[in-house]
Parts: sequence; structure tokens; C-alpha cells
Amino acid sequence: MSTTTELDWFKSSYSGSAGDSCVEVAIAEHAIHVRDSKDVTRPAFAVGREGWGRFVSFAANA
Repeated sequence: MSTTTELDWFKSSYSGSAGDSCVEVAIAEHAIHVRDSKDVTRPAFAVGREGWGRFVSFAANA
């Protein structure tokens, strides 16, 4: 299993351009990892791929 420092993080396309609301996501084999890019020392959280899919579908339809 990869540590969160070994993951390939990318910034959400919905993150603010001023750097005030940045979320980064990393896709791993069994989970999607999410962290606050303003403070990467804080713990990231992970959610299973199925749960992430439900979240993205909900957010897209909100």
C-alpha cells in the first residue's frame, strides 16, 4: 500500500484560483485520497471507489 506522500496528487478543477480553497485528490488502486493542499501535513482521508463515485454523482447533480 502506498503512503500518501508517494501518491500522484492533482488539484481539483473546482479549487479556487486564488489558492484559498484547494482540494487535492490522488487515485490509488482501491481508494481515492483527498487532502487540503494548503496544509499537506494534515491527514488526508480516503474513500472507496464506489463511495467516491456516489459522491461525485451527488455533487454533479446538486
